[in-house]
Amino acid sequence: MTLIPSTLQAEMQTWRQQLHAHPEFGFEETLTAAFVAEKLRSFGIQDVVESVGGTGVVATLRCGSGSRSIGLRADMDALRIHENGCHVHKSTRDGYMHACGHDGHTTMLLGAAKTLAEDGGFDGTVRLIFQPAEEWGKGAQAMIADGLLTRFPIDEIYGVHNWPGIPVGHFETCVGPAMSAEDNFEIIFSGMGGHASRPHEGREVMVAACAAVLNLQTIVSRRCSPTDIAVVSVTEIFSDGIRNALPGQARILGDARSFRTEVSTLIEQEMRRIAAGTAAAYGCEVTVNYTREFIPLINDPVMTRAAVSAAEKVFLPGGVAMERPPITASEDFAQFLTLVPGCFGFIGNGDKSFPLHNPNYDFNDQILGLGAQYFVTLTRDRLTTK
Repeated sequence: MTLIPSTLQAEMQTWRQQLHAHPEFGFEETLTAAFVAEKLRSFGIQDVVESVGGTGVVATLRCGSGSRSIGLRADMDALRIHENGCHVHKSTRDGYMHACGHDGHTTMLLGAAKTLAEDGGFDGTVRLIFQPAEEWGKGAQAMIADGLLTRFPIDEIYGVHNWPGIPVGHFETCVGPAMSAEDNFEIIFSGMGGHASRPHEGREVMVAACAAVLNLQTIVSRRCSPTDIAVVSVTEIFSDGIRNALPGQARILGDARSFRTEVSTLIEQEMRRIAAGTAAAYGCEVTVNYTREFIPLINDPVMTRAAVSAAEKVFLPGGVAMERPPITASEDFAQFLTLVPGCFGFIGNGDKSFPLHNPNYDFNDQILGLGAQYFVTLTRDRLTTK
């Protein structure tokens, strides 16, 4: 297992904890972006461009005379979650926290940037891409729309995410579909509320909403093929009722996951059919809003083998796997992969880590050096010196 110097590891831990203490939501990462830009320039990197796609930062590092270029991407945004942890670097912003480890991803790429800027060892161009608003599923699209791939052309791109449950020192990825699409839905039942003691005088909607929640479960179990991966989850229900008043409106919110466009289309069709039928049965009206937020993440076979080759030089012997089963979480790195071949991998955050998006989660500083060294090794492998 190869690691960067302990002195840089200590620096990175300080950076990471500083970022953790000052989380910012998507497209609001002004302090984070300024911190990143300042660090990059302090490493001697002169070509640093800010405000790409809103709050994104792109740095360009050249070495030798090679004509090939690669992109290395890290996400910067935090979540609107109140942190429960008690560590000294706990979030200083109530209601915001780095509950997904993007503070660690940013720090790993900064560590790689410093190493590559100081030591070189590659022949070509590296684009260091610090992306906003991954959690929204909008940041990659915003950077692309702002000319990322024309202003900063690359031949291939790589990214990583820490993953609770995978042991420290391990790296996992796969060829082809790795992460699912995410669709969001809102179902609004409208009727006429009234006194809780006289339901027959109105057209209350709570029973209709509850029936719809149950019926939505049949989409995956009875309409999707057993050979397809699909998830439909209701996550929130709101109404305008109170304890002794029946509601006249109820909103159901949730999301759906899939790996194929045909499955996503089927889920939407069945959801609209179930909602319409339920509304008719209970004498109310219904509106369905269905949006597609994330697309499936598809790893390129050639780039995945390159990523695994680099990882085998960095992580524990036997700790690298190229046959990770697809997961139904989503990641907007997928947007880059529709335009440039690349690979997205997972670095173990430890088997005792709290889950992602949990108010007790914290990035494991032990893996900062592994992530940075992976990016360095990958760069030198892909941009081999003459």
